[in-house]
Amino acid sequence: MFDLTRNYLGGTIPKEWGSMMNINKISLIGNRLTGSIPVEIANITTLQDLELWNNQLSGNLPPELGYLSQIRRLQISSNNFTGELPATLAKLTTLIDFKISDNQFSGKIPDFIQNWTNISELVIQGSGLSGPIPSGISLLRNLTDLRISDLKGSDHAPLPQLNNMTLLETLILRNCNINGTLPEYLGNMTTLIRLDVSFNNISGTIPSIYATNNSLRYIFLTGNNLTGLVPSWRKNIYVDLSYNNFNISQESQICHDEKVNLFSTSSARNDLETACLRFECPKPSYSLYINCGGSRAKVNKTSYDDDSDSPGPARFYRSPTGNWALSTTGIYIDSDQLQINYSPKNITRLTMVDAELYTNARVSPISLTYYGFCLANGRYTVYLHFAEIMFTDDDSYGSLGRRVFDIYLQGKPVKKEFNIAEEAGGVGKKVMKQFKDVVVTSNTLEIRLYWAGKGTQSLPNRSVYGPLISAISIESGGLYLAHF
Repeated sequence: MFDLTRNYLGGTIPKEWGSMMNINKISLIGNRLTGSIPVEIANITTLQDLELWNNQLSGNLPPELGYLSQIRRLQISSNNFTGELPATLAKLTTLIDFKISDNQFSGKIPDFIQNWTNISELVIQGSGLSGPIPSGISLLRNLTDLRISDLKGSDHAPLPQLNNMTLLETLILRNCNINGTLPEYLGNMTTLIRLDVSFNNISGTIPSIYATNNSLRYIFLTGNNLTGLVPSWRKNIYVDLSYNNFNISQESQICHDEKVNLFSTSSARNDLETACLRFECPKPSYSLYINCGGSRAKVNKTSYDDDSDSPGPARFYRSPTGNWALSTTGIYIDSDQLQINYSPKNITRLTMVDAELYTNARVSPISLTYYGFCLANGRYTVYLHFAEIMFTDDDSYGSLGRRVFDIYLQGKPVKKEFNIAEEAGGVGKKVMKQFKDVVVTSNTLEIRLYWAGKGTQSLPNRSVYGPLISAISIESGGLYLAHF
């Protein structure tokens, strides 16, 4: 075994390693390695585990990797690899673990993955690959962990046949251009704990069996076209059904269940003022200030609202003032933390004069959305305040993390693959993104941050990724269209 995990090492992988004998594992996780994978690595015929994730490696994958006849784990996530996956990888029938997330690959997910019938973990998130998901994936009956997300391209396809995957514990097929309906057999899977098919084009109703499955703990169906009545969910299950078209039968379904997020279904939108957002706006507002994840603060005579409530995996929270709300979606699946904090505190020294806005932040694994209400219709300038406070500022592996996410305003993308530390010039430094002429026409302004599978997921630990925001400032830009 050759293990140099988390050592802050630079340089390249020496081609001379190809002459090493009787090596079954090479682990270089969490370093600063650059360059490509030497073709000579394929000479290590005894190699079973090749773990290269969280580095800065680049180039095409050498076709020679297909000759590693004993390889069991090939983990290369969070690098800069490009090109198509070599056809020779079809020969890797001994694979049990294949992870290639957060890269710059091109082409479609290859059909040859159906050859990997021994595989138990297949993770392809934000990889650069296009869909649709090959139908042959149904042959991978030993899968326990299947995660595919954020595929490129516009080819739509129904959910692949997964009914033979009786060992599945985690199923994530998020933002994969999936259409059709939800199959009932998913609700019959006795090992399935986490189900996420959010941000697709799935229609129809939720099979009632989903609500009574005793193994399911987390269900994310956010951002689809689901209709019908919402099932009565059993206790101890987190469900996010926001951004769909359900019929809401009870006000309590939206407002009072802290484990079910139903905000912004069509019925909820129609009844916002009479349901969970019942709030009489005394007069239109022309500004809004929120200290995301922190307590009430006053900076330069401007008061920022308290946002220290503790949200969860599927939570809609309305502020006590009633003029803004927060929605969080997602769980940190691989977390090595006993308890996840959705409002982290800085671990590095902050020197900015308005540090009280950056000491805490609000985070979420997948989607983080703020809604401003009671705003006079018109044009606004939106200021989003950021500082990366969860990575270290030193020469250790904790400084090598990359947080990358997308920013949407009023449902439209305004910034793709935003990296806080990169734009701020380092960790613990603030950066403010200004967006002018944001139009409010229904007295509501929506700010959504979305994780599209990019960036590291395990530096400095396995729960540091996804969107993070420190504060929000919304100010009028004039041209008011109407009040209420």
